[in-house]
Amino acid sequence: MIDYQNILNTINQSVRQEKDKGKIASYIPELANVDINNFGVHLQLISGEQYAVGNSQQLFSIQSISKVLSLALAMSQMGTAIWKRLDVEPSGNPFNHLSLLELEKGLPRNPFINSGAIVIADILVSNLENPKTDFLNYVRDITGDNSINYNLKVTQSEKETGFKNYAAANLLKSFNNLNNDVEVVLDFYFHQCALEMSCAQLSKAFYLFANKGECLASKGRLTKSQAKRINAIMLTCGFYDEAGEFAFEVGLPGKSGVGGGIVALLPNEFVISVWSPGLNERGNSKLGMQALEQFTTLANQSIF
Repeated sequence: MIDYQNILNTINQSVRQEKDKGKIASYIPELANVDINNFGVHLQLISGEQYAVGNSQQLFSIQSISKVLSLALAMSQMGTAIWKRLDVEPSGNPFNHLSLLELEKGLPRNPFINSGAIVIADILVSNLENPKTDFLNYVRDITGDNSINYNLKVTQSEKETGFKNYAAANLLKSFNNLNNDVEVVLDFYFHQCALEMSCAQLSKAFYLFANKGECLASKGRLTKSQAKRINAIMLTCGFYDEAGEFAFEVGLPGKSGVGGGIVALLPNEFVISVWSPGLNERGNSKLGMQALEQFTTLANQSIF
């Protein structure tokens, strides 16, 4: 029997002693207001038990972690048709680079770099009656939690500073891989990234990926095949140009966001969410990466 609480307590004690906590993502001004000393972990077992330490109930901006949820909604609604407009290959580049997009004629490498997520946003804008409301309701449905909401201050902050996202969307438009107006698509995309959740809520949201497409709540499920494919993309593309390092050190499918959150999972076993807002040079949570490496080592659990 694994003593998960003791493992989380050990990790909490270890990482809180670290002097170098990384750097806050200040290029989105609203995120710069977050206290870098925050650290929380929430572990949700598929069997139902939950374990937590630190600021696991505190809300934070999930940012790019939302790309997994928008992809799941797009796949559940449109199936394999979405893959005509983007690929599933690792980019090897930072999340906001544009060079590959131009080189590959407007076909994003995968749905987790910004250009790929903007294409998914365009698909959802085309297929949902009220995209922002419908996406929010989807996240609420799969978690069974109606308190989840957008942080509109973060949305506005991203609108005012998201120049590379405007560039990516316009580049996609120039290659005819954006069907809707750039402003409309980016309005949805900025709201999506400004979803505010806690580690506990994130673990519930990602439960369906660890549980063959069946979520904790009664609504919003995927097929086994869809869950498998999303997990595969998380493993290979979930951490941009640090995806290989995460697979090497941690050994789990997962997704990071520049708000300092990381969620990772072991199919049929657990979902674990970590939040520490200080980022490393690749834009992933510095202490979050460290905590997850310690977790899989101490628990002796990974996909490998």
